[in-house]
Amino acid sequence: MTTTTLSSRELNQDVSRAKTAARSGPVFITDGGKPTYALAVPNVADSEFEPPRALIGARPVDLS
Repeated sequence: MTTTTLSSRELNQDVSRAKTAARSGPVFITDGGKPTYALAVPNVADSEFEPPRALIGARPVDLS
């Protein structure tokens, strides 16, 4: 597992780099040299994420 550290400026200039790095380990985003945010994608291939379906019903409309 590789840990990557990017400044907030580097993140803004190259988001795809952060996304790619998150596949191989945690990514720390710094602001003013201090860690502020962390990105991680643990075992994406092994995770089974199925969000519940939203139940949206029709409502009568009053156009009067």
